[in-house]
Parts: sequence; structure tokens; C-alpha cells
Amino acid sequence: MIVNGHGGNYLLRNVVQQSTTVRPRMALFPASEDWVTARVDAGCETGSHEDMHGGEVEVSLLLHGAPELLRDGYESADHAADERVDLLTLGMSAYTSSGIIGRPSLGTADKGAAVLDSLSRSFARVHKLLEP
Repeated sequence: MIVNGHGGNYLLRNVVQQSTTVRPRMALFPASEDWVTARVDAGCETGSHEDMHGGEVEVSLLLHGAPELLRDGYESADHAADERVDLLTLGMSAYTSSGIIGRPSLGTADKGAAVLDSLSRSFARVHKLLEP
């Protein structure tokens, strides 16, 4: 099981997919679908495209587990950059000067706890797929 805390890691996705050509031997977690489920379960207002980096989910996780890591002013740092067609070529700096693409103002500790609970349930499902 590879637990990936960084979404969009295309290399890891390919490695895991190639390892399962005969039978499930490896899994990458969480998958995009697991994040979607976690957002719904937590009552998040934003989707993963809108809330790409430093937004509602990431701030919620930090508020739940390590609020001291958040900078003052995160509540007013919302930044929309939904049109990012050249992100992989230009990088995030072409779309945000702050590093935020999302709505950190919507983050809460309760949402962070609910996201983790949901991901834990999803992890249990995936883990069972790899049992011999």
C-alpha cells in the first residue's frame, strides 16, 4: 500500500497500475474517488478542482490536527484559479502568487476530522482488496 499525501502524482499512479497486471499486488491510496467521498462526507462546499492547494480540505485537516501550522490571515486568503489549462507546463506560480488555489476560509476542524474518518473507511476497503 502506498499512501500518497500529494494528489495528482501521475508517476505513482502508473507504477501501481503496472504492478497489478496479473493480480492486485499494490494499491495507491487515496484515489480521486476517495477524496470526493471524503469531501461529501465532511460537508465540504468546494470540489477538488476548485480547492486545489491550501484550500478548504487542507486547512480543515490542519485545523483538526495541527492548527499551529496555519499562518495568520488564512481566513481571508481565498483565491480562485479554475482555468489552469497549462498548469503542468507553467506550474502553480502562473495561477497564484500566494500558493493558494481554493477557499481556506471554509475550513473547520470538524470537517478535518470528518475527512479523516471518511478516508479511514475508504482505506479499510482498499486494504481488504490486497488481502491474500
